[in-house]
Amino acid sequence: MTPANFQQLANFIWSVADLLRGPYRPPQYERVMLPLTVLRRFDCVLEPTKAAVLKEYEKLKGKDPQVVDKVLNNKAKGEDGKALGFHNHSKLDFQKLKGDPDNIGRHLADYIAGFSENIRLIFDRFEFEKEIEKLEEANRLYQVVSKFAEIDLHPNVVDNITMGLVFEDLIRRFNEAANETAGDHFTPREVIRLMVNLLLEPDTHVLTREGVIVTVCDPACGTGGMLAESSNWIRAHNDKAIVKVFGQDYNPRSYAVAASDLLIKGYQDSRIEYGNTLTDDQFPDMRFDYLLANPPFGVDWKAEKKTIDRWPNFRGYSGKLPRVNDGALLFLIHMISKMQPWEPGNKDKPGSRIAIVFNGSPLFTGGAGSGESEIRRWIIEHDWLEAIVALPEQMFYNTGIGTFIWVVSNRKSEARKGKIQLIDARERWKPMKRSLGDKRRYLDQAAIDTVTREHGVFEDSDTSRLFDNQDFGYRRITVHRPLRLKFQITGEAKGKFLDACPELLDAVLAIEEAFGNEPHLDWHQAWKQIQAIVKDHGGWAKGAKGTAQKKLFREVFTEADPEAEPVIAKKTKGLSDAITLDLFPGQTLPEDITKAGLAALCGIHTTEGGKELEYEPDPKLKDTENIPLKEDIVSYFLREVRPYVPDAWIDLKTVDEKDGGLGKVGYEINFNRVFFKYQPPRPLEEIDAELEQVERRIMELLREVTE
Repeated sequence: MTPANFQQLANFIWSVADLLRGPYRPPQYERVMLPLTVLRRFDCVLEPTKAAVLKEYEKLKGKDPQVVDKVLNNKAKGEDGKALGFHNHSKLDFQKLKGDPDNIGRHLADYIAGFSENIRLIFDRFEFEKEIEKLEEANRLYQVVSKFAEIDLHPNVVDNITMGLVFEDLIRRFNEAANETAGDHFTPREVIRLMVNLLLEPDTHVLTREGVIVTVCDPACGTGGMLAESSNWIRAHNDKAIVKVFGQDYNPRSYAVAASDLLIKGYQDSRIEYGNTLTDDQFPDMRFDYLLANPPFGVDWKAEKKTIDRWPNFRGYSGKLPRVNDGALLFLIHMISKMQPWEPGNKDKPGSRIAIVFNGSPLFTGGAGSGESEIRRWIIEHDWLEAIVALPEQMFYNTGIGTFIWVVSNRKSEARKGKIQLIDARERWKPMKRSLGDKRRYLDQAAIDTVTREHGVFEDSDTSRLFDNQDFGYRRITVHRPLRLKFQITGEAKGKFLDACPELLDAVLAIEEAFGNEPHLDWHQAWKQIQAIVKDHGGWAKGAKGTAQKKLFREVFTEADPEAEPVIAKKTKGLSDAITLDLFPGQTLPEDITKAGLAALCGIHTTEGGKELEYEPDPKLKDTENIPLKEDIVSYFLREVRPYVPDAWIDLKTVDEKDGGLGKVGYEINFNRVFFKYQPPRPLEEIDAELEQVERRIMELLREVTE
């Protein structure tokens, strides 16, 4: 059988799944079919040297199991004469299993127990013993095993490449059948192809060299689809390439499928490991040429936080980490830590490339100083982010939200240095004939080729935009506006105050007599007079009680009024002299701004008499501004803030020594802002005409019903 007609074999194996109908629902078929496919393949692969392995096993009985394993793994050989790295020392095989229907359950379990430790570990993760019991109870086990015994999967009939294609096809079909959970461990094949293209196409000139050795890693490998697709791409372009793949996953069944796929394809020096990638890295000292992954969207990492918090850093990143309810960016940090070091012209430091799928959250979640923003900043300021591709919505099986492919590299081409490319592929979808869970759209080959070409051309267009790294950075400053209070004695306010402070009755009556019941719009002046009146009537209480009385008085007798005068917090002297451009390093000032004008921008106001004042800020009017890194703070403030709120000023506490005196620096990537196209509303006349037409149609339908 050749790779061209592998579908026939895949269809036959798929048809055997019909025997499971009843005890299993279609989404559960893979629990039986994938392990049995693996078993039958191993059975056929081991057949030529089975007798030699059994003979050697008789000699080694009773010795250290690890020694026995090692010797027998070398004794079992493939068609090329090389050791397979696994064996089975049971006298049983599929033909003998088929010949004893009365003991099929016990014999199948014994047969699996006869495998080497690495294969037994895989079947432990499959939890196949439970399925054997279930099938035997339903009287289906013998029928299914008999069908598999009829399939000849010997390497002379089905080579490793074809067997790999069959296994991948079965994985895809079972995952699509289980579409309600497929997104947890299965990425649509067309998305993987696009990722692989973006990852590998730029290196075609290297990957097509004879004898090139390539390492590929997926730290959230699921069933191994990304590793398989990247290997297929490399081998399609260079059949002499040596591809070594490495993966890790925390889902036992997914790990078992991926590890089986690796063995079925006959990979040498490759590994699939089981474990939590975030806390239990199975490749701690390894670096890879290419990395790609689809980590779980919005994964909660609360369980891992206790462990990670004890570390001095997370995979070499010592900045702030993301919120516990979304650890997607932790996977990217992990992948970056696995990049080969890069040095121009140094073959020992070739650098690496990464492709990873995210939802929209890692693009913009979190303001300046947050964990997400700090990670984006770390990546962009190191000039690792090469490109981001926006995919259509409804592309994945378990979610309809928009998704994005990030391409990250520590060896950008010369043209890409200091640049980030955004590609908008959100409208390049085709509708599926039949929905699979939330997946209703797909990318055809033409769309994949178009996006790949856009990435390679690296030019501006309607759907491809090039930016400097700094274009996505901003400074976040706080903007204040003065508190403006109106003072007024009302019956309700007076009653509320005296209920709490009856000892101040005489003072309140005197204040009412002095001010009447009319509103007063200058609280500062009013307060000076109120203070004198209270003093004449015994004064405020001492200490904290007096402070509480003053606070309550202002709370009940004042309210914010935009027409009132600003409340003066304090008077200063000579402070405006300290407001200089030194507070804004690297900034330039408009030529026409005065010293007093600059001081006013920082909250220091000079009266006509030359006195300096600081106003009390209104907490309800407090706001923030994100100022692009490429813009001056003062120029931006004068252009974007002052024309609309003339009394606003910049809080100097947010423009301090942090980040070189430029306030908090953040990074975010807003696709909608970049690719937004304004669509003017339709003319009212057109809308009215359409409504009239609809009304006429409704009336016609009503007449048909009533006549």
